[in-house]
Amino acid sequence: MPPVSRKVNPKQRQYEAMVRACSGDLYRFAFWLCRNDALAQDLVQETLLRAWKNIDALREADAAKPWLFTILRREHARIYERKQFDTVEVDDTLPDDAAWASPERSNDALAVREAMMKLPGKYREPLAMQVLGGMNCNEIAAETGQAAGAVMTQLFRARQKLKNLLQGGAAAQGVP
Repeated sequence: MPPVSRKVNPKQRQYEAMVRACSGDLYRFAFWLCRNDALAQDLVQETLLRAWKNIDALREADAAKPWLFTILRREHARIYERKQFDTVEVDDTLPDDAAWASPERSNDALAVREAMMKLPGKYREPLAMQVLGGMNCNEIAAETGQAAGAVMTQLFRARQKLKNLLQGGAAAQGVP
């Protein structure tokens, strides 16, 4: 019996290459947005499904990563458009092994993550896009609809605030 021959069209090859190149970055960014492993995986799956359906809209291969990040951000926003969440009090004491359930397993990474979560969204999101997504200032500016200079300022201030938070400086107390 001859092997099964499966022809793959260029559109499918482009999509598969894009998924291989960007899926890790997409997951990391999704995790930073929602701070939940299962939800981050769902967001990445929804992003990739939407990307497959609209692959013809992608004109340049170099624009794939920012395009996917845009889709992911919009998918994340859709969650909060539709759903009203109940709030409950959570005990601050977690079991010792709860830290090992997180993708970041070291104390330093946990401290950085906690400090990043204290940053205002206008600083946290561009910083996560740069650090986790590997995006440059121009890509972040295009993604967020801001000027590149404004993004550079936000990234500078984000790093300064993060440094102050990690060092426990006096400026860390009053993060605006």
